[in-house]
Amino acid sequence: MTGKVYLIPTVLHEEALQTIPAYILDAVKDCSVFFVEQEKTARRFLKKLWREMVIDDYQWFAIHKAETEVRSQFVQLLKEGKNIGIISEAGCPGVADPGQVLVEAAQAINAVVKPLVGPSSILLALMASGMNGQCFQFHGYLPIDAAERKKKIKELETDSYKRNCTQLFIETPYRNNALINDLLQACKQETKLCIAVDITAVNESIQTKLIQEWKKQPVDIHKRLAIFLLHA
Repeated sequence: MTGKVYLIPTVLHEEALQTIPAYILDAVKDCSVFFVEQEKTARRFLKKLWREMVIDDYQWFAIHKAETEVRSQFVQLLKEGKNIGIISEAGCPGVADPGQVLVEAAQAINAVVKPLVGPSSILLALMASGMNGQCFQFHGYLPIDAAERKKKIKELETDSYKRNCTQLFIETPYRNNALINDLLQACKQETKLCIAVDITAVNESIQTKLIQEWKKQPVDIHKRLAIFLLHA
């Protein structure tokens, strides 16, 4: 019998273990193999979740190493009847995080794939933003070049206005402030911007304001984990 695949969500912040539902532990205990983004982080997370877990009793594979070879190992283990857990660095695997390639392989051999409930910065920010949750797009990272980034921001703003669509995107933490400056310069005054920072942490902040309102207050989220939402 082909093994099952559990998509195991992890915390967005280390201190937010309470965001992981209790039934996740049942899934972990049903696995004998784990494919993870970073083995050290995944081991630490699972040990916090289940202190009695003997880490060395399980097989571990890094998702990003030799992708074709890893995919082949993944499929072979499933065919051997092994239940496999997939864990990314933060949030839900396969959603703006590694794991999709392995899930695609599992679907191709008709293996059972079990997505499990857990924190997703994309959904949590959208829920708290007050923006349109019926039509939204996640774009990942915007261009690094400042001119290209401003051009992309204007395109997203125009598309948002035409389709009543919420646009979501992220940035490398040390470039957060530069992105905010570009948003304030490129967007129209009446466009809404939500800045969601450190979601699920004790210092979480999720605020939605018009561009003209953001311009009245200094924003400094340098090196903090953030996601941005735009609605024109």
